[in-house]
Amino acid sequence: MTAAPVWSVDPRTGKRREQVAVEATAEEVDAAVRAAHAARGSLADRTVRAAFLRTAADGLEAVRDLLIEVADAESALGPVRLTGELARTAYQLRAFAGAVDEGAFLDVVIDHPDPAVVPPVPDLRRMKIPLGVVAVYAASNFPFAFSVAGGDTASALAAGCPVVVKAHPDHPALSELVAKVLRRAAAAHGLPEAVVGLVHGFDAGVELIRHPLLSAAGFTGSVRGGRALFDAAAARPVPIPFHGELGSLNPVVVTEAAAAERGGEIGLGLAGSMTLGVGQFCVKPGLVLVPSGASGDGLVKALVDAVSDTDAGVMLDPRMRDAFVAGVAERAALPGVESPVTPGAGGPHTVSAGFLTVPAAELSEEAHELLLEECFGPVTVVARYESPDQLATVLARLPGSLTATVQLSSAEAAGEGGAVDLLARLAQLAGRLVVDGWPTGVAVAPAQHHGGPYPATTSTSTSVGGTAIERWLRPVAYQNTPEPLLPLELRDDNPLVLPRRCDGVREG
Repeated sequence: MTAAPVWSVDPRTGKRREQVAVEATAEEVDAAVRAAHAARGSLADRTVRAAFLRTAADGLEAVRDLLIEVADAESALGPVRLTGELARTAYQLRAFAGAVDEGAFLDVVIDHPDPAVVPPVPDLRRMKIPLGVVAVYAASNFPFAFSVAGGDTASALAAGCPVVVKAHPDHPALSELVAKVLRRAAAAHGLPEAVVGLVHGFDAGVELIRHPLLSAAGFTGSVRGGRALFDAAAARPVPIPFHGELGSLNPVVVTEAAAAERGGEIGLGLAGSMTLGVGQFCVKPGLVLVPSGASGDGLVKALVDAVSDTDAGVMLDPRMRDAFVAGVAERAALPGVESPVTPGAGGPHTVSAGFLTVPAAELSEEAHELLLEECFGPVTVVARYESPDQLATVLARLPGSLTATVQLSSAEAAGEGGAVDLLARLAQLAGRLVVDGWPTGVAVAPAQHHGGPYPATTSTSTSVGGTAIERWLRPVAYQNTPEPLLPLELRDDNPLVLPRRCDGVREG
């Protein structure tokens, strides 16, 4: 049987651009994983790893114009957006290189013997080591930052884990180009090119998660696809960690005082956030809880005006466009739901932004459960609540999210009212809380957390920020091990000058 071709498609026209690859067979997936597994030892030297990551960042920037041209042709995201995303990706690679140089991620802890305590403490030394080969399932909506050279790949390589990427079918040509950049960077430092593998095809993704030499996986995509892979990872004879980002509603709460104080400003900001990138951000606000009455009316009017002025846009592929059109139509048909600005098909290949409104009381009904699920694209649901108790009832029904946002009045932001309690309640729903801002835009920083309770993610880890590296490591403790047999990282004289905790005292 001939392997199926992999085509690059222009989402603006739906036409094929070129054939860039063929779908990987089971044998080819096996070969990629085995080659990556054999290359594990080459990543042991932290100095080489850090240099490799920096060279990869330099390599991406060296062919920036070509990469952006191809990315735009396959995603329709536009050169401005893609230029910023590529810069973020290069920054992310360099940030992880810095983390590798520092070595704090190894989490070195040394406890010398203490016979006086009960029970006695032997000589114990602990550090973290790489898990092994990591599978990365690329995302559609971030062809750089969550794809072949994205955060999952960068953090796994930083941890010392080779990677096999399952390319996303929406940007196969870009995936091939970026993989070549990474492999050239590896070769420049004497590393096998197999430290970064690339496979195409749905079946290849299934084969990958089942491979016995795979040690962990990272995924960004839909609830349906992510849950299937998560279940497969758990059903293996030897289950492996699966760090999946699946779907997120990202609720926004607008207090009555905030709506009265600056409802128009909030409505304008909401319009910008929910339509950014044609609503294809994983942190797009999908449900906005707004007070009933005149204060909330002002916010909704501003939202109507701003969203009505938004141009129709092209989504990442026809399948997503069809799902968006069908999804908003199904939601708009529910009892009590209105469409002040009707979202849906904007043209043969485009969609128009809009939003739906519904009384918050309806969200307590099972018939309206669909409104509490993510609808990927430029739409949000504005639920009008009558009282704090009604707001609390809705919040109690919400699924886990990546973010939760609250818009406060100036007095509430200064500590008056129930803002502290509201934030505490939202902290149970999401991994990142945003106050008087908007969730779109995820800064790459050490304190960042991009994750949340299920279905936002399948683990408690983050896929953005310095601590993303922790997903691909496991701790090992050495007990009563003679100094000459210890790894250099755990020796008393600290020859690698690593940050560590020694007998309860932090050093470095």
